[in-house]
Amino acid sequence: MSTSAERDAHEPQNGIPLCIPAIQGNEWQYLKACLDTGWVSSVGAFVDRFEQNLADYVGATYAVATTSGTAALHVALQVAGVATDDEVLVSTLTFIAPVNAIRYLGAWPVFIDAEPDYWQMDVQRIEDFLTQSCQWRDGALYNRTTGRRVRAILPVHILGHPVDMNPISDLAARFALPIIEDATESLGANYRGRKVGTMGTLGCFSFNGNKLITTGGGGMVVTDDEALARRVRYLTTQAKDDAVEFIHGEVGYNYRLTNIQAALGCAQLEQIEQYITAKRHIAARYAEALGKVAGITCMREASWATSVYWMYTIMVDPLQYGMDSRALLRQLGQVGIQTRPLWQPIHRSPAYAGIAAPTCDVAEQLNRDGLSLPCSVNLTDAEQQRVIRLVTASQRHGDR
Repeated sequence: MSTSAERDAHEPQNGIPLCIPAIQGNEWQYLKACLDTGWVSSVGAFVDRFEQNLADYVGATYAVATTSGTAALHVALQVAGVATDDEVLVSTLTFIAPVNAIRYLGAWPVFIDAEPDYWQMDVQRIEDFLTQSCQWRDGALYNRTTGRRVRAILPVHILGHPVDMNPISDLAARFALPIIEDATESLGANYRGRKVGTMGTLGCFSFNGNKLITTGGGGMVVTDDEALARRVRYLTTQAKDDAVEFIHGEVGYNYRLTNIQAALGCAQLEQIEQYITAKRHIAARYAEALGKVAGITCMREASWATSVYWMYTIMVDPLQYGMDSRALLRQLGQVGIQTRPLWQPIHRSPAYAGIAAPTCDVAEQLNRDGLSLPCSVNLTDAEQQRVIRLVTASQRHGDR
């Protein structure tokens, strides 16, 4: 007689998506206000309100809304002083957006491996590069090999967990480098009592459809520096010096968030603590159940961090588990359960094939073994139990 898990694996059921938004608060009310008043474009009360609410939530002085997280990163790097042929230290285990933003400015990425415990940017690798591969010349820091100026550090807080920021901040101060935090996946996460995105020169957030809160598409730059905030706002609104005569002092960008999107963001932000509670509940259930499965390694949370577990991810050891992460992805997909691997490390991306990179073994292993499981805010206990049951049942008693 077959077990319930075996029947579950062969009987069609409703699918379980990986990570979808929850629309359950004042979204409809605020959107209707935009439509009723006609304020639907990039000017309106909800844009200002969303900026202020987000700044207050993370503990920043200023916030400027943008069309996307990528736009936020692009303009943040520019106002931080990154220019053509500069170099920026950046996580290699990340979605490609921050690296693309570096290249938009004609600058070059220096890829930094992940560390094995929490899968974040490896601080020791940063220190090794700055102390061993760089030299001071004419008051600036240069890469000994390429001869390019090293201009900034761009840590990416991936999967909802913070990077260990204190030692990075110490290195940045020591080598006179600004920090641009990519907190696009980790809104609400805490590092030693501070919200991510507020520990660098500038911080960037994303509100894409699968993020903790969404505006459909959108982003935000935060900073405590008034001059930088003013510069970000100027560049993101086409660098307009005279709104009547259409005088533009330099090349700017059409990067301003719309009032409709901001209205959605305001409603979503009102629910963020509820969303974080849900994410942490989902993470705890996965850890309790899958932590007992041979060949499965669950996400960890550092003692100095509070993760929001944006995308709950496990590592699958093919020898211990009996199949690799991609085989498990395909098997779960056959019964409607959506999963996904971690990103191809950017130093391995064909888009960056011409850029030399150091050995990044940890990132490559995480990409090879990582698999993100369904973790929508509104994932039900029954749906999660089905995922757990199938992942457990798929264990093939590999080499032990």
